[in-house]
Amino acid sequence: MKLLIVGQLEGHISTAGRIATQRGAKVSHIDTVQGALNALRNGQGADLVMCDVTLDLAALIVSLKNERITVPVVACGIGTDADAAVKAIRAGAKEYVPLPPDAELIAAVLQAVAEEDETFIARDPAIAPLLHLAERVANSDASILITGESGTGKEVMAHFVHRKSRRANANFVSVNCAAIPDNLLESELFGHEKGAFTGAVARRIGKFEEANGGTLLLDEISEMDLRLQAKLLRAIQEREIDRVGGTQPIRVDIRLIATSNRNLEEEVKAKRFREDLYFRLNVVNIQMPALRDRPADIIPLAEYFISKYAAANGLPNKSLSVAARGLLQSHHWRGNVREIENTMHRAVLLAHGAQIDTDAIMLSGQGFAPEGLLSKSVSVPSAPGNAAAGQANLVGRTVADVERDLIIDTLNHCLGNRTHAANILGISIRTLRNKLKLYSETGVPVPSAAGEERVAAS
Repeated sequence: MKLLIVGQLEGHISTAGRIATQRGAKVSHIDTVQGALNALRNGQGADLVMCDVTLDLAALIVSLKNERITVPVVACGIGTDADAAVKAIRAGAKEYVPLPPDAELIAAVLQAVAEEDETFIARDPAIAPLLHLAERVANSDASILITGESGTGKEVMAHFVHRKSRRANANFVSVNCAAIPDNLLESELFGHEKGAFTGAVARRIGKFEEANGGTLLLDEISEMDLRLQAKLLRAIQEREIDRVGGTQPIRVDIRLIATSNRNLEEEVKAKRFREDLYFRLNVVNIQMPALRDRPADIIPLAEYFISKYAAANGLPNKSLSVAARGLLQSHHWRGNVREIENTMHRAVLLAHGAQIDTDAIMLSGQGFAPEGLLSKSVSVPSAPGNAAAGQANLVGRTVADVERDLIIDTLNHCLGNRTHAANILGISIRTLRNKLKLYSETGVPVPSAAGEERVAAS
């Protein structure tokens, strides 16, 4: 994890930096907001910015937003000034850390911000051959295509390859191709020069340059526009890129990993994905199995997420009852590891006492809508005898109404996380957001995006 600390703070900055370093973070220090912005524009990159509240924190956050540099900002200040803390949070800071720093508080902030969990739970025999393959190819520079259903751990596998490679001490940079509009993705990948387009207030280093010497992950590459695919193909072949508005090519040295939850051969046949790019990416293919095909990992994953979210919510760790274990083992896990993570997060919050029983486990298809959200749900018959009841719930309703309720219920099931819901529904994040915008405009209550994932830090 990379931490950028901004400000002076009478020497307490060095203490905070030392604590973060001891906790495994790579720490850099810059005195001014403008200096921090320049560093981020020039490809230094950070997973977290910790900024002195006496600086213009609001201007920093506005600039980051306007320039699409997505990185969480934590405010820090000497003492426990409540007014300063409130002002910082209102300005957009994710947290306020009083100084002198407490080691455990710094550790908690670092852990909370590190959304992308690199822990690989792999007890099932189905995973062993994949890990062996990943280790064998890790030290090469061959492009790797990681495929599989949504939520199977493709990005976790990409981190595993990077850690096992000779580039392990260099940057690992991730870009979610599905989360960035087509007209902005080119600049995000290749960077731009000042004045290249409206809003380009300064030169910005793209992800290719930021990842130079390390690994670049293109997540859900099948969502990339065909025009941009052509420019990506040239960058891979020539090992050089052109910034938007630039006049000189720039050499880059990266290891490229791409992921997709789609069948890229089918996408090629449908002319939605370039065949030449597919072959460039698919030097090595790692096919991640669905969770239902690795049943020995279900309980270890559940226990891992219970421990994680108990700690995150300040609760004692909890065990699973025998009945709860049986319920988890028998579920289909359509959303794979991501679904079991959300399920155990809810279970930790709903469980009474020291044990999680079946009453705290809400599985997909059960239907649960808090007050204020749509309570209607689409019933999916689990047996032939339930068919009549399921049809009765649908008769007389429009397809649009049924689709709306399904989307809202799935979003609620995912605690508001748009990306997770889109993956379970089998639609793009862009399509989901457009539908939610339409629902909001027509007065339909939509779950908040409090659970939205962090976009890869610039």
